[in-house]
Amino acid sequence: MMNKRERILAVDNLNISFKTQYGIVHAIRGVSFDLYKGETLAIVGESGSGKSVTSRAIMGLLAGNAIVEDGTINYANRDLLQIPEELFHEIRGSKISMIFQDPMSSLNPIVKVGKQITETLVFKMKMPKKMAKERAIELMTEVGIQEPEKRYYQYPFQFSGGMRQRIVIAIALANNAEILICDEPTTALDVTIQAQILDLINQLKKERKLSIIFITHDLGVVANVADRIAVMYAGKIVEIGTADDVFYDPRHPYTWALLSSMPSLATADTLDAIGGTPPNMIYSPKGDAFAPRNKFAMQIDLEEEPPMFDVSETHKAATWLLHPDAPKVKIPEAVLSVRKNRGKKK
Repeated sequence: MMNKRERILAVDNLNISFKTQYGIVHAIRGVSFDLYKGETLAIVGESGSGKSVTSRAIMGLLAGNAIVEDGTINYANRDLLQIPEELFHEIRGSKISMIFQDPMSSLNPIVKVGKQITETLVFKMKMPKKMAKERAIELMTEVGIQEPEKRYYQYPFQFSGGMRQRIVIAIALANNAEILICDEPTTALDVTIQAQILDLINQLKKERKLSIIFITHDLGVVANVADRIAVMYAGKIVEIGTADDVFYDPRHPYTWALLSSMPSLATADTLDAIGGTPPNMIYSPKGDAFAPRNKFAMQIDLEEEPPMFDVSETHKAATWLLHPDAPKVKIPEAVLSVRKNRGKKK
């Protein structure tokens, strides 16, 4: 099913570490995934799991102390890890754009928002300033800014958090990008505004046929937005599948833990938090990195890293529980509850 769709980006065996004063941090360990045209791929996991590092590698925005040890990022028949910066400059912001989680730090507080949009059009697309202004106002209208002709001359502090994020989205889409990376774009917003931004991103995806990588720590945020979901832990993808695969038939204990920690009316009194802490990635974990926090862990989890097992044509998970000889375990009740509630919403 998936191989009939047009693949627009391919990340293969990506390994990235960082030099620090405390040692080498093994941030990304063998990450592989494809992004297809017109789809939203959500990458989900706790802070420190490697989500943002993966997205910054795609954008060519890794810190100076980063070491790309292995892997390729293929876009338009080019490995983005191998092309020179001047060529990447033509792709970044034009073909692949990014929305960051804090619009206040993304926007220049002392430059009017209109100018911040037109700068992209003038410098990237060589558009005349008058035409760039007209296009900026069109973009502001497209992302739902009321009275764009007036707002064009205002500063970021004169906009609410949600409106600032809409301006950031307008800037990201100014050059007709094919791929949009959303790095926790709703984290700083309240729930109502969060829903509006998600609806806007989804609407723009359909209208522009965008391919989206949506980075988040919250599975609930992408429940009705993602086509496919990749769950990351300790620098690895531990489960990947369609949204229905992950919500209706999750197989990795870490995915169960994430689903169990999602708040709902059924969990108003108690919330099933994930015990323990993520591993220190200066010391590469032996076996399954999630094993110390996994109540279903077996002896082999402490000794040997599990391979990716095929659950179906669209669904894979790296857990020894999928081995034919593994004991059968009962899925946590909270996961079954999430599944049931999602079914009611459909």
